[in-house]
Amino acid sequence: MPDVEHLLEAELRAAPFAAKIAWDIVRRRRGKLHATLCGPPQALDRAALAAIGPITLELRGLFSGNVNHGRLYLRVYPEKRDGENQLKRVQRLAGRRETDLYLVGLYNLMDDLDAHEAAALAALIERWWDRPILRWQVDALWLLSSWDDLVLDSAIDETIPLCGPR
Repeated sequence: MPDVEHLLEAELRAAPFAAKIAWDIVRRRRGKLHATLCGPPQALDRAALAAIGPITLELRGLFSGNVNHGRLYLRVYPEKRDGENQLKRVQRLAGRRETDLYLVGLYNLMDDLDAHEAAALAALIERWWDRPILRWQVDALWLLSSWDDLVLDSAIDETIPLCGPR
């Protein structure tokens, strides 16, 4: 697969709204990119989590939701084993509500878009909607503490390995 992430970024940099993207934040967040699976765990069965083993994920994008206006996301598609979504399994083992939407927030807009810019973004979202951007295997989960919604001021409290059956 060609370096799809760079193709997407090149399109964003060429878009009429490119000057409204906080490119400095993109650079600062790269090492902290994450998909929030749940809030603080109600219960945490570390042994059961470890027994899951590595989880294959695929990122596709773009996505712009109605919660954090001005943020562009990549959607996370988790591996299914025996018909079960493995991220739902993680949520259940953390004692949290199971969901079907997992997002990686990557690009932040610093200002509202005008009609021309919004149309350009809509076309870009449509073009990239189902395109795979990255596929990888997650071998550990992070328990994060964050003091801002972009996770720029954050700490990894614990890393939980997903090592499979022993």
